Amino acid sequence: MKRRGGPGVLNALAWLGLALLTASFLVLTLQPPRQIPRGAMQQRVREPFAVVVIDPGHGGADSGAMAGNILEKDLTLDIAHRLEQRLASEGVATVMTRVGDSYVALAERAALANRANDAVFISIHVNDGSRALATGVETYFAAQQNTPATRLASWLPFLQKVSQQAPNVQSQSLAGFIQQALVTQTHATNRGTKAEQFYVLANVRHPAVLVETGFLTNKDEADKLCDANYREQIAQAISSGVLKYREALRGQRAIEGGSE
Repeated sequence: MKRRGGPGVLNALAWLGLALLTASFLVLTLQPPRQIPRGAMQQRVREPFAVVVIDPGHGGADSGAMAGNILEKDLTLDIAHRLEQRLASEGVATVMTRVGDSYVALAERAALANRANDAVFISIHVNDGSRALATGVETYFAAQQNTPATRLASWLPFLQKVSQQAPNVQSQSLAGFIQQALVTQTHATNRGTKAEQFYVLANVRHPAVLVETGFLTNKDEADKLCDANYREQIAQAISSGVLKYREALRGQRAIEGGSE
């Protein structure tokens, strides 16, 4: 059977195909990139955290610090409920590790917090001291938290040094905002923020702090802590610190988004 067309026709078709491919490539390259509508970008923006886990220290058979008939477990629960109401008025969702006078193990408190997504954890306590003159408020954070990475490092010794050097910046920042708000609101002595590996701080995967709201062993502070108005000031201060921390995270996200 005789073939139709010669080598010249085939070469012409090949060159024509190449020209079409080249033209298509140039059109795609020179076309301006498609922009994402601003409204669609705004809809994807989420809050830095979705829930605040509030942990009233002690409870049940564990009364915590005591001064006569004043019990730490009662004060922390009252402050926690006030904080819950303050945050709710700002549209912030909350979860309580205990809502009444019940004992909750430290591991259960940490586990409850870890089941939440995009959370912060605030444990509320009242201090006691060896000296009756000890006074003031202080806020703790864990220098390192037992995240999956640090648990892996415990099995791989060559990773331990790197893991231990990683600072817990978010928890430290949250502690700083809350501590500053506490001092401003209550005018209590500023004992600062401190790193301490308390169980409920070291074993929570979210930014986590423990707030010591005053000393029951100091008569003046014990009297203040027994005043509902003073406990309301403490709750207001912690709430203010949380909201300022959220604003700082929003600003950081805006800067990071603008640099992309």
